[in-house]
Amino acid sequence: MSTRFLILFLLLSNLIYAQAPAPEDFHTPVSIPIKLSGNFGELRSNHFHSGIDIKTEGKTGLPIYAAADGEVSRIKISPSGFGLALYLDHPNGKTTVYAHLLSFRDDIQAYAKKIQYERESFAVDLAVPQGTFQVKKGELIAHSGNSGSSGGPHLHFEIRDTESQKPQNPLLYKFPVIDDMKPKILAVAIYPLSEDAHVYGKPDSRLIETVYYDGAYHLKGNPTIPVYGKVGFGLQTLDYLNGSWSKCGVYEISLSVDQQPIYSFRLDEFSFDETRYLNSHIDYAHYRQHARRIQRNWVEQGNKLSNYPTLENQGIVNLSDGQSHQINYVVKDVYGNKSTLAFRVKSRASALDKPEKNGPLISFDEETIFEKPGVEAHFTAGTFYSDFNLEYANKPANNLYYSPLHKLHNDRLPVHHSYLLKIKADELPDSLQSKSLIAVIDEKSGKKWSLGGAYKDGWVTARIRQMGTFAISVDTVAPTIRPLSIQGRKSLTEKNRIRFKISDDFSGIDSYRGEIDGQWVLFEYDAKNSLITYSFDKDRFQFGKQHQLNLTVTDNKGNATKYEATFYR
Repeated sequence: MSTRFLILFLLLSNLIYAQAPAPEDFHTPVSIPIKLSGNFGELRSNHFHSGIDIKTEGKTGLPIYAAADGEVSRIKISPSGFGLALYLDHPNGKTTVYAHLLSFRDDIQAYAKKIQYERESFAVDLAVPQGTFQVKKGELIAHSGNSGSSGGPHLHFEIRDTESQKPQNPLLYKFPVIDDMKPKILAVAIYPLSEDAHVYGKPDSRLIETVYYDGAYHLKGNPTIPVYGKVGFGLQTLDYLNGSWSKCGVYEISLSVDQQPIYSFRLDEFSFDETRYLNSHIDYAHYRQHARRIQRNWVEQGNKLSNYPTLENQGIVNLSDGQSHQINYVVKDVYGNKSTLAFRVKSRASALDKPEKNGPLISFDEETIFEKPGVEAHFTAGTFYSDFNLEYANKPANNLYYSPLHKLHNDRLPVHHSYLLKIKADELPDSLQSKSLIAVIDEKSGKKWSLGGAYKDGWVTARIRQMGTFAISVDTVAPTIRPLSIQGRKSLTEKNRIRFKISDDFSGIDSYRGEIDGQWVLFEYDAKNSLITYSFDKDRFQFGKQHQLNLTVTDNKGNATKYEATFYR
């Protein structure tokens, strides 16, 4: 072997070795069999699910173990979201995340509590200095819980690339999960996407249910669908895993037309910067109307999601040739179980009444200021996923609001970036300016929700992330405090803790502060249950005497409620 050839061989070998993924050996984070209530990439509200949800047999307090050698890099405690969450960095370049915990290991718990007291805050997000907590694979690190926005006891578990923080599909790492169930294909959607396009002779999208027989999925009635023009396809599909009836997401969708691949979607990993593009990946309007998530198998111009390994002409097909065409789908899960669907479409021209387009054209990739009397909306480039004509209407003010009701399009249009909304405050009394905000109104039910905002120079402004009907409202009502552990402001009814229900009916809770004998104490906040809890702390609380309790709860417009009690403990 010549010296030149040897050098080339070694360089190529090193390159191949550097690019090849190292084998991963992760320990299961729980000691019970792994059964999932949610999987990676599952379609959620405004985001893809970033991990797997491991069932904990309906209980809290199960031991949670480190998936590999490493160290604690981050501790996050929040009344919503992940609740109590622990992040471990590993030498293999991965980070594992354990969320919705009940508690951390004693030394980690004491570390976090010390900082909570120093900052006088329940919610903390702590970057832990290197070397503070070294852990071994399989070592106890926490106990499972139901904290944050969890809908029931479980462990949310993630694997991320440490450098990019991109979550990766944990099921690719061969955890002991049993799955021999094929994905289910429930329905197909067909979308006319050009001015002359139609399905069944109409310029509207069409949803067709499926049936299963002979080992494959078929359209109900096995029709040949008459279509014309540029069209896109969509699919409602889901997956189940053994031991659970929870509806999970699929791993991969592939679409071909006349045996030519035109689209695929795969969930090996994704970026948090891109996760909100889910609202373009699905038919958002159909979801808002019917609570069914149809995955579009064509890509809007403003959709920057990176999970489409195959994408020809954005997945859009021109069917204007008068011919029949074969459509084929393959849907897979991580474990290789797959389902197929095949059907035919027939290109057939038809006279169309073109729908009238009202309102100014809003371009998805240009900055636009929309103005009508009494209202302004400032859209930056990238606020929307595609161009549309913005329809506007208004209604006169009524006794519930301090401005006319301004309808900006409808709430079925997804919004990616927040935009600035301004409503003229001519009818707002000076005395209520500090209490004003922008409300979104459901015109069918009449219900309203606060979107926040503030008065300035004759306008109430807020940054919002939705379309719909808006008006100026006010919040002058203070939050409510209901004691659960104290009777008559003096008698404890629970031995080891003090609990309160706190709530606000409009602008929402902004802050709370609890003091005993003039010292801040740690009330843990469970936002989903409107519950705060102080557990008597033997290291910081003096037992055997009378104590003065003061609690103040403040909403987002500065309205405050105070509660005082004197008790013996």
